Amino acid sequence: MTYYYRLGTIPKKRHTQFRQPDGSLYHEELMGIHGFTGIQSLLYHLHPPTQIDAVRLVQTIALEFEQPSALRPRHLRTAQGVSAGDAISSRILLLANADVCISVAQPTEPMSYWYRFAHGDEVMFVHDGSGVLESQYGLLHYRPGDYLVIPTGVFWRLLPNVDVLQRLLVIEAQGHIAPPARYLNREGQFLEHSPYGERDLRPPEALVPRDEVGEFEVRVKARDRITAYTYHHHPMDVVGWDGHLYPYAFNIADFEPITGRVHQPPPVHQTFEAPGFVICSFVPRLLDYHPLAIPAPYNHSNVDSDEVLYYVEGNFLSRNGIERSSITVHPSGLPHGPHPGKYAASIGQERTDELAVMVDTFRPLQFTRQAIALDDLQYAYSWTIDQRSS
Repeated sequence: MTYYYRLGTIPKKRHTQFRQPDGSLYHEELMGIHGFTGIQSLLYHLHPPTQIDAVRLVQTIALEFEQPSALRPRHLRTAQGVSAGDAISSRILLLANADVCISVAQPTEPMSYWYRFAHGDEVMFVHDGSGVLESQYGLLHYRPGDYLVIPTGVFWRLLPNVDVLQRLLVIEAQGHIAPPARYLNREGQFLEHSPYGERDLRPPEALVPRDEVGEFEVRVKARDRITAYTYHHHPMDVVGWDGHLYPYAFNIADFEPITGRVHQPPPVHQTFEAPGFVICSFVPRLLDYHPLAIPAPYNHSNVDSDEVLYYVEGNFLSRNGIERSSITVHPSGLPHGPHPGKYAASIGQERTDELAVMVDTFRPLQFTRQAIALDDLQYAYSWTIDQRSS
């Protein structure tokens, strides 16, 4: 739940006459969710946002999944999946179900068009790189560790600083992404026990209205296709807006970990929720401080969910053989836990510097053909060693 924010120039009262210096009207646009009953914002344009000059089909989308095979724990070495292009064309789709698609990307160039996903919100986790997220709401600078949360109504483009490596984890929801409801009071304010709050959310910083004519392309992903719409007026022509619906950044370094005397379960790491899945942040933290505590996680079975873990930085407390930007996937119904030796070795450790992003889904995920090329086929057997040595 984002808080009320305003940027630029807006009239005193909504849905009233708001005139430009030449006496013509600004063009008001309501952007909201849940059929006028959810959060919303009002934007004021120099020109009507409805004037389309041309429409063309860019591509149809048909996901190619692996053939059914034995169910097993998986390790995807995404660092080996080198991609190029802009923030959309460089995406490598790895995992998907009816609720979410998970991709990685390494954009090497800025987007020459704007983009919108029409069926839900998107989160881009910035592993490496910096730049600007540009939208009709203004400019938002990003840096490593940022979650960029983009509501479905927003059209945007990523303008990376291409002199530094860019690496993104992309989470595309079939619905709306929000902080967990248990972190909020009934008015939508973050509670005192929540691991982050309003001060940690960064809305767009600057609004620079563009009154230009030409050919400006906005691509919309909807109904298994991407369609390009050409506009005569620059789409970044908003002079002001206010409301609760807008893109924002939240940096993983601002997530305050919840710790305890004994090992805490994964829900304490939850950062966002969406229909059918949750997103969690594992951050540097003090470990369990009961005198008999075992800091490494206990073995557990994900009876109702698939667990996807994206490794960002540090030596992960419970895993061997994991690289920076590795993704592990532990499917529902199979028990998993620390690698041999990690459970006992964690006793006495006081803190961990691991950094990771977890996505737990409540429907089974399918692997794409691109994911198969990155699959570590030995990972499923990495728990089977001479137990006497552990």
